Amino acid sequence: MDIVVAGCVAQAEGDEIIRRAPVVDVVVGPQSYHNLPHLLARAKTEGRALDTEFPVEDKFGFLPQPSRQAIRARGISAFVTVQEGCDKFCTFCVVPYTRGAEVSRPVAKIVEDVQRLADNGVREITLIGQNVNAYHGDGPDGRPWPLGKLLHRLAEIPDIVRLRYSTSHPRDVEDSLIDAHRDLDALMPFVHLPVQSGSDRILAAMNRKHTADDYRRVVDRFRAVRQDIAFSSDFIVGFPGETEEDFAATLALVTQIGYAGAYSFKYSPRPGTPAAEMQETVSTADMDARLERLQNLIDSQQSAFNKAAIGKTVDVLFERVARNPGQIVGRTAYLQPAHVMASEDIIGQVLPVAVESLERYSLLGSLVDASGARSPANSLKASSQAVMGA
Repeated sequence: MDIVVAGCVAQAEGDEIIRRAPVVDVVVGPQSYHNLPHLLARAKTEGRALDTEFPVEDKFGFLPQPSRQAIRARGISAFVTVQEGCDKFCTFCVVPYTRGAEVSRPVAKIVEDVQRLADNGVREITLIGQNVNAYHGDGPDGRPWPLGKLLHRLAEIPDIVRLRYSTSHPRDVEDSLIDAHRDLDALMPFVHLPVQSGSDRILAAMNRKHTADDYRRVVDRFRAVRQDIAFSSDFIVGFPGETEEDFAATLALVTQIGYAGAYSFKYSPRPGTPAAEMQETVSTADMDARLERLQNLIDSQQSAFNKAAIGKTVDVLFERVARNPGQIVGRTAYLQPAHVMASEDIIGQVLPVAVESLERYSLLGSLVDASGARSPANSLKASSQAVMGA
């Protein structure tokens, strides 16, 4: 067996991995994946192989395109990398050191990738990058295109019914992106917009280069063009020097914005980052207590957001057969799982679902026919009653 360690940790700690883990044959950073066959061959002859450089050539020009079978096996949703690297240098983050400066792929290459996916049954595309809305790839007109303009172009590709993007930085929300949310039906009204903290003092220590009010104004810009837009975010609690007053500002921001979901973490130092050298550490007990309070607040908001769907009809893109017999599962515009009783023929279609109930984070409902009526045969509630009656 060949053992390969790949990715950001490999990039940052490659020499240490080689030193501490003799069982590892190859260590390769994320910018050098296209060298993997050569590295495996080198490990056979030399015993070990390490590649954590930042090559001049673009790896996307060397990686083979996925086969038709591979695309279809992944399902009707796919991720497409449009941007890598980050120039922000947040003090807690290792990405600028492991992924390098911001680099954007050309528009033509992205369109080619998305067209190939669409031709093979993909219906939903999520554009990804470490700082995706800093996208500035070369367009066919010879000028850099912002993310909003790229989204407009991808929305023209037949059979792509949904577009998403992640992860965003509040400082890079250009007007063209706001316009895309206003103009494009295919662009889902759900934005992952990390803020990390609600305290200006902590945001400055993090080198986020925005204030809490800056963040609120960005949210307001989105909501001005799409009243149904929802947000998720990232939060760090216990950043060096965070006081109870700072944490209270984070709770206040969460309360004001209202999130459909969020990712929250206790601060942990990343070797080589400026924050790792900061001495004003927060106790483990305080971090645990703050994280629990924050997560309780976010969970209550997510629960309320999900419950608000009960009794409504929502569009669902159906993805696959669910675990329970006869069920098909898809996702709403807000990435909520939604289950109905139906045949597999609906996979890949966007269909209206009357939401009847909520089970943990999943919506349960029935398909709505062309006349707007629910189909009893497709109702999860009707199915459950039939089983009980039997």
